[in-house]
Amino acid sequence: MGVDVGTKRVGLAQSDPLRMFAQPIGAYSPSEAIEVLKKLNESEGIEILVIGWPLEEDGSEGKATGFVRAYEERLKSNLGRITVQRWDERYTSIMAKEAILHAGAGRKARRDRGRVDAAAAAIILQEYLGSLQDNV
Repeated sequence: MGVDVGTKRVGLAQSDPLRMFAQPIGAYSPSEAIEVLKKLNESEGIEILVIGWPLEEDGSEGKATGFVRAYEERLKSNLGRITVQRWDERYTSIMAKEAILHAGAGRKARRDRGRVDAAAAAIILQEYLGSLQDNV
């Protein structure tokens, strides 16, 4: 599962069973996202959460990483023993907007923050999945 944490919404994405492709599944309030993840964990089992880690331009941690760290702890306490992998999320929102544009979405869809957050979660997860393929 890919997770893009924001103050108002959390974008979620899921991989296919072969761990080759990431697919956005939606954007939810932080509390709703935990409930969605709990249900998915119960029904399908979540092997790993790849959470976007909001590093500063120079690669250092800032105020946003503290917020995401706290949400990561909420995830761990609600999902039990689950592996969380932090992933550099710099530029994923820009890439998500570009992907939505290239998919032919209209202006309104490109401004839909929920759609952008879910697409960013898919990009985070896809980058992680690609790194697994690179190591094979």
